[in-house]
Amino acid sequence: MILLWQLASWTGVLNSATLASPVDLAHTAWRLIQSGQLGDAIVVSSRRAALGFLLGAGVAIVAATIVGLSKIGDALLDPIMQALRMLPIFGLVPLFIIWFGIKEEPKIYLVALFVIVPIYLNLVAALRDIDRDLTEVAGVLRLNRLERLRDLYVPQVLPGFLVGLRQSLGAAWIALIVAEQVNAGAGLGYLINNARDFLQTDVIVVGLLCYAVLGLLTDSIVRLLERRALRWRDEGSAA
Repeated sequence: MILLWQLASWTGVLNSATLASPVDLAHTAWRLIQSGQLGDAIVVSSRRAALGFLLGAGVAIVAATIVGLSKIGDALLDPIMQALRMLPIFGLVPLFIIWFGIKEEPKIYLVALFVIVPIYLNLVAALRDIDRDLTEVAGVLRLNRLERLRDLYVPQVLPGFLVGLRQSLGAAWIALIVAEQVNAGAGLGYLINNARDFLQTDVIVVGLLCYAVLGLLTDSIVRLLERRALRWRDEGSAA
């Protein structure tokens, strides 16, 4: 695809003012790296994504645990979470600016809201699918709460939780792209906005590619964690 893209640029099929060639993008990326702009922007954006993700994941885990293990929690909390799932979260951007100003808070909170739903839904489903026979066995063996958590709940909910984790990381980067388009003073979104004002399409594409690479990197980390954490499941299937 990259070769075809470069060939189209060389032959004039693609106008460089509309979409720069891969070679030009590489030169632009190197120039931004040397000036320090790209590195600083990546650090700022990664920090926002990390804070938003940690906040959203924490809320999702607590809410899912309450709903998945308690009928009262299910009745009281699940309708709120389902309403959040249906809410057009991007529509909250103007309200967040009014409530929290134009600093870091609205960007972090927007990312957190996008993170909550995937983790919540997958973790609740995993908790509800716990094998009741194994729960009875744990009672017969008189396992304490820590032993039940370690030997019963964690192994059974971990696959579903990791699926939600991968989905939420992708959602976090998507939310960050939108959040950084609004009154950002630093980060990849700020870099893209400045490039838009000066019609620098090469810088815009480099910024978007950075978002994509960061998303793929975080997804790869979770996939590696998944392979290591669920090794017991593959070994059991092989046996």
